[in-house]
Amino acid sequence: GIMHLPDYKEARKRDIRPYQRVVFQEDDKVKNKYQGKTFYLKTYGCQMNEHDSENIEALLTFLGFSKVDDYMDADLVLLNTCSIRENAHNKAFGMLGRLKHLKQEKKDLIVGLCGCMAQEASVVETILKDYKWVNFVFGTHNMYQLPEIIDTAIEENQQQIEVFSREGDLIEGLPVLRVNDYKAYVNIIYGCNKFCTYCIVPYTRGRERSRLKEDVLAEVQKLVDDGYKEVTLLGQNVNAYGKDLYDDYTMANLLEDVAKMGIPRIRFTTSHPWDFTDEMIDVIAKYPNIMPSVHLPVQSGSSRILKLMGRRYTKESYLELFHKIKDRVPGVTISTDIIVGFPGETEEDFLETLDLVRECQYDNAFTFIFSKREGTPACRLADPVSQKEKEERLQRLNEVVNHYFLENNKKLEGREVEVLVEGISDKKHMYYGYSDTNKLINFSSEKELTPGDLVMVKINDAKTWSLDGETVE
Repeated sequence: GIMHLPDYKEARKRDIRPYQRVVFQEDDKVKNKYQGKTFYLKTYGCQMNEHDSENIEALLTFLGFSKVDDYMDADLVLLNTCSIRENAHNKAFGMLGRLKHLKQEKKDLIVGLCGCMAQEASVVETILKDYKWVNFVFGTHNMYQLPEIIDTAIEENQQQIEVFSREGDLIEGLPVLRVNDYKAYVNIIYGCNKFCTYCIVPYTRGRERSRLKEDVLAEVQKLVDDGYKEVTLLGQNVNAYGKDLYDDYTMANLLEDVAKMGIPRIRFTTSHPWDFTDEMIDVIAKYPNIMPSVHLPVQSGSSRILKLMGRRYTKESYLELFHKIKDRVPGVTISTDIIVGFPGETEEDFLETLDLVRECQYDNAFTFIFSKREGTPACRLADPVSQKEKEERLQRLNEVVNHYFLENNKKLEGREVEVLVEGISDKKHMYYGYSDTNKLINFSSEKELTPGDLVMVKINDAKTWSLDGETVE
């Protein structure tokens, strides 16, 4: 059949075409058509992908597939992929290699690839050329077509590649099979208009499109009614929520409306420092059920590098925002993302990043070596620093950030914190969960607990990555 292939030039466009809100309709012709067949779904990447997988699972279940935990036992294997770093790419291609062998034994195995890698022209070219045995590929903009794409791939027995370069309508009402029944993800905005020079996401996820506030609030209300304890509002850049839809309704308004619904815990990710308003800070400070935990990616402490990255803020304006959040939100913890070895980063630039980390003393930080993504502007920059030097910088950075993780955790010794129970450890009466400030707590409890319980835990011992404690009777 005719295939749709991704195209970066198209994906770059940010016009003001209105998009429609379309409610997903299930096609009864394929309902339970594959009853008795099994699927294995592997998810790479961010929470947005994890949440997309909850929709994909529901769509596969609608087709009649049931889930298995080992890909060797599956009739259908689907990889929901990530493009953010080379490493994520390599993992997915490594898995495809294993599946090729499996497919030689199991002739009827159906293999598919979706998610962000599907939106990359070079990946799709590689699959067309070297992975002819992959049955189907679909992208981030047409997940709702999954039932017909799979059905066609199986019926016609030839490679189906259906990837739209441009985002189409905003689809509401996709079925969802949530991973657990106490914590949930809710998408509030899709895509990103920021075009940081190292980042592939604006190409793979399209332009910023906000969901209607009514749709978001209805989804949260259903979670409240179903007894959920925590909701995470998701977007590639949540702070931009509403800008494309409303004149006078922003992320701050949405946070406040969600807080008033009374769900015990509200989180949101990811925040670009660019759109983080004073109103947002005020709302976070005002409502105890908005968790005092903010992810604020800085990427670099050098204004020169920030400019090359296209981040639209300086070191000084970032620090001003950082301290404003720290001063106005009681007990807040702030985490960040940092890239070392961006093309042209000098030792001086790197030392500025270390200085910034010493000033901010983050509670958590995700640190990476710059990863070239084909098709992004940073790819074309001269990059004189050796990989070895970059690895040394990463090590030096990690020593500094880890020092503060431990120091911050030590301050919690002897204190009581509220923990949302996530699960049971191997040992008897041992549990784990996360505090309001998003710290991993391992603790003992004489009383039987179940995941989803909220309990007070006294902290006895701090480690770099976690804390140990016991419930307070």
